[in-house]
Amino acid sequence: MSNIFHFQLKSCCRKVLGNSHIPNLLLKKHVYFTLPAATYVNKSDRKATTIDLTEDVAAAFPRKPTFIPPWRPTPSTNHTNIVRHYLKLSKFRLTTLVVVTSMAGYAVAPAPFEIAPFLMCTIGTGLLSGAANAVNQFHEVPFDAQMSRTKHRVLVCGRLTQLHAMMFAATTSLSGLAILNYGVNSLTASLGLANFILYTSIYTPLKRISILNTWVGSLVGAIPPLMGWAACANSLGPGAWLMAAILYSWQFPHFNALSWNLRPDYSRAGYRMMAVTNPGLCRRVALRHTIALEAMTLAAPYLDVTNWWFVLEATPLNLYFIYLAYNFYKDSSSETSRKLFRFSLIHLPLLMMLFLINKKKWFVFDGDDVKSVDSMLENV
Repeated sequence: MSNIFHFQLKSCCRKVLGNSHIPNLLLKKHVYFTLPAATYVNKSDRKATTIDLTEDVAAAFPRKPTFIPPWRPTPSTNHTNIVRHYLKLSKFRLTTLVVVTSMAGYAVAPAPFEIAPFLMCTIGTGLLSGAANAVNQFHEVPFDAQMSRTKHRVLVCGRLTQLHAMMFAATTSLSGLAILNYGVNSLTASLGLANFILYTSIYTPLKRISILNTWVGSLVGAIPPLMGWAACANSLGPGAWLMAAILYSWQFPHFNALSWNLRPDYSRAGYRMMAVTNPGLCRRVALRHTIALEAMTLAAPYLDVTNWWFVLEATPLNLYFIYLAYNFYKDSSSETSRKLFRFSLIHLPLLMMLFLINKKKWFVFDGDDVKSVDSMLENV
């Protein structure tokens, strides 16, 4: 029996340890192993002390870093760049565009230009727009992290906490509404509140549900000139709706051209954009709305908003816009979409400038009275 057990033990040792090991190694009372020094654990009761490494010891550890690597806690507790973080959170460039269009609505309105309501409208609109953009980023953190264009936003990178962002949004939105309501008028404040709700509660979640988000987003962009017009005239005339329609149509070639080159990002994040789900519709809608812009330009003199010089000066601008949209429709490439997008950035400010220069009714202050320039010319 002992011989059989000894034979089985030898066979087991050969399988486990190999032929190079002594088969009766496990039969010895003591087995000694030499471990590398790095695997030893200090089990002494002495407290840890800090020592200065000499040059010889430092040379023994060539992989030890010679400098302290830069790092920051996440979320960041360093608020030295807090203003820059707030500007990024509010999407400063987009907010600037919103404010400029509201200023254009104020300037074009057929009413006297007063500096105090103008400044209040500008500040209030900017605060509301910044708050809406902050709420938008708060909802889209997990999706922004999947897109190359948005993965460096402050909430995605953890430079601001989500609670901090929502406190910023609450403060700026309430401040903006108060400024518009008490510093301008209730109509402007109501339009601002409606636009805030439309952007944060309808447009933002709709981006992942239906391509109708593009139409809703265009409505959001069309309201700021209405706010500027209402701040100046305390009413909404035909010219206000015409400006809103121009902003509404302009956004389709602008955004469709932008989204065309971002299709992989939008698809990865799960956004339902025309460029992703229906590319043909994306091209057609862009072309249709550039044609609609020319039709609105022709309608401006008939609505008694501008003179006929506006049509003569804006038509070449619109025709070139239609030409670029047609090229994008026929050959939807990165080059044609990029050209259409870049020209859209030039088209809108030029069109608004021509709208302002050629507006029909101008007002001047004559002491305590406000007189229309047209009536003054008639009296002359």
